[in-house]
Amino acid sequence: MKAVFFDLDDTLLWDEKSVSTAFAETCMKAEKKYGIGADEFEAAVRRAARDLYTSYETYPYTVMIGINPFEGLWSNFSDPISEGFQKLNKIVPEYRKNAWTNGLKAFGIDDPAFGEELGEYFAAVRRKSPFVYEETFAVLDELKGKFELLLLTNGDPSLQREKLAGVPELAPYFKEIVISGNFGKGKPDPSIFEHCLHLLGIAKEDAVMVGDNVNTDILGASRAGIQTVWVNRKGKGNETEVKPDYEIRHLSELFDILAAKKA
Repeated sequence: MKAVFFDLDDTLLWDEKSVSTAFAETCMKAEKKYGIGADEFEAAVRRAARDLYTSYETYPYTVMIGINPFEGLWSNFSDPISEGFQKLNKIVPEYRKNAWTNGLKAFGIDDPAFGEELGEYFAAVRRKSPFVYEETFAVLDELKGKFELLLLTNGDPSLQREKLAGVPELAPYFKEIVISGNFGKGKPDPSIFEHCLHLLGIAKEDAVMVGDNVNTDILGASRAGIQTVWVNRKGKGNETEVKPDYEIRHLSELFDILAAKKA
């Protein structure tokens, strides 16, 4: 075993907490102004965002790249590397405003100006709320120099770079950083994993993929013939037909797996 590929969001960065924090703070503004429950409003906005997101002509492209609706609530898609990103850049201000405005409408409130204000506030809070799992740096410190480390993440290049800039200590650990938006296809397409192998000049047997998402990280790596480690911190059931080679609850459990493979 020569290389470890890591996913970024909810594997090394605690993106779920960042998004939840931004939603909680933003929805409290609506609760204070209109007296609607913050939790119920959040659920309504999440539904409205998903509905809007899937209605745009750009939706198939975002699926191919691997960009979820909540990243669209704060990304500007400012890197015009393809026609798809150019279209997203034009759509996103309207998307942000309408997602929050439609959430308000679910409570009988028609206030587009406040919807736009909430959309901008959410983006600002998300930008100032990066979270890293407590074990991330200790694990990377242990692996650095023993294995080649590569970061493989789905998403908008400008947004993923912004996430990394928010935690500047992270990027230097990796020999290569591969972002699906730059490559043109995202996980689980096996071609992006094969691209990573090519970048490091290694065979599929020499790498292991570590990620939290069975349907992207684990499925894609498996399709490329790369061994997989599913980071299942919450111990949730695997309701898919995708079978990871290993399952861990904490990143430090990687050490025993990698030691056995290096022997």
